[in-house]
Amino acid sequence: MNFIKSQYSDGFFNVNSINGFLPEKLPLEKLPVKYRPLQDILDNMPIKINNGSGYLDEVGKIFQVVKSLPNFIDDVSKEKDIGVIQALFRGYSFLSSAYTLEPSFQYFRKTGTYGKAENILPKQIAQPFVEVSNKLDVFPWLDYHYAYSLGNFKKIDKSKDHKWSNLDMCVNFSGQPDETGFIMLHVDINQHSPDLVGSVIGTLHSLKNNSNDNSIKFLKKNYETMKTMNLRRKEMWKASRWNHYNDFRVFIMGVKGNEDLFGEGVVYSGVWKEPKQFRGQTGAQDDIIPMEDIFSGVIKHYPKNELTKYLMDLRKYRPKCIQSFFLDLESSVKSINSNGVSGILHEQKNHKGLCYLLGILEEIYFFRNGHWQFVQKYIMSNTKYSKATGGTPIISWIPNQMKAVMKEMRDIIDIIDNYNLKDNSLELELFKRIKISLNKKEKLLKDQLEIVNKKIFSSNEVFELNKKYDLSDN
Repeated sequence: MNFIKSQYSDGFFNVNSINGFLPEKLPLEKLPVKYRPLQDILDNMPIKINNGSGYLDEVGKIFQVVKSLPNFIDDVSKEKDIGVIQALFRGYSFLSSAYTLEPSFQYFRKTGTYGKAENILPKQIAQPFVEVSNKLDVFPWLDYHYAYSLGNFKKIDKSKDHKWSNLDMCVNFSGQPDETGFIMLHVDINQHSPDLVGSVIGTLHSLKNNSNDNSIKFLKKNYETMKTMNLRRKEMWKASRWNHYNDFRVFIMGVKGNEDLFGEGVVYSGVWKEPKQFRGQTGAQDDIIPMEDIFSGVIKHYPKNELTKYLMDLRKYRPKCIQSFFLDLESSVKSINSNGVSGILHEQKNHKGLCYLLGILEEIYFFRNGHWQFVQKYIMSNTKYSKATGGTPIISWIPNQMKAVMKEMRDIIDIIDNYNLKDNSLELELFKRIKISLNKKEKLLKDQLEIVNKKIFSSNEVFELNKKYDLSDN
């Protein structure tokens, strides 16, 4: 077992206290000139382009233009520059999703439901796509890291930070600001991930060395960073209007879990004879909350069900350096105490550290409850299709994880209660506030699930309950 290191790199991502989960360098905005035919399709593909229309706006147009696309397999196989490799993966990911899901999108326009997807990728897409995927050691489908989100942004003003309003997508499907705001907000939140990663690494090394003062310092930093991230996350309501989510949603669907669209899978012509099923990009592929779950102990309470299997399966859809980071994080947490961070803090009688850990857990809850509200408004109120882009049932996925968070909160509250603390410290005030409010959080989720488990229910009723319990995100 490896204790957590200071950095984990694959040349494009380098997980550390400097970059967090963002790339080391800004992604390439355009492909090199020799790939101009591919870049031209990507530039002209969005449904809307300025005041005009792109290929995806016209039924079947994307199939016509792909016929004349050269097969760049030989050029791609020779590429060694990680920046070019990532940009090629991004380009072929977008083109593959556009090509296969265009029929589903056009059917949705007519009927309000998703139609069958095209399930055969032609050689000129499939062969170079699989080749460049192999170079990155990832699955050949639109992913969150290299393609749709973290490797797909450019700064409008390079002197400014990563706020979503200063970012644009290198490649997109809709050509609308709602898609840009939706995915660039994820980059915005991740600009704070260096502090989060640094505080996790710092805490674990401090706990290992029995340094109470440093562990409190790093736990406080983690808590404060999560608060900042949650404030940025709430910007989603401004960044992307909920009733415009369907302008691009169908194009970010995965194959696995969406058999209604893809049947047995997608055939990669000239590569594999049998159809393949890969998961789609999803916010659940982001690394912030999975890292915090492992670090804080939430993962101990994951139920043994299909949704948890899915969560673990998503690990395989991350860059290898992030997979390694998660594995070392898990082993490090287990090595310091059988009960993880809360266990060692309790053993060291570090009640201030426990209070900040409880604060971190509450912020994880707020992050998930905010995401749950997005689902209620952006998806449940907006579509009849009951699967998330990653292929999970939308009604049970996030509540599954919210319950796990609140269980760990209960456990830590019980630990702190046993100290019978009487001081007036800021840490103890934090504990008291969270303890009082936990019942309300549990009751809200219980009431919402009672509604959504009915055969027919109002998504607006589910959403309005957030206001009733004073836990509205918007």
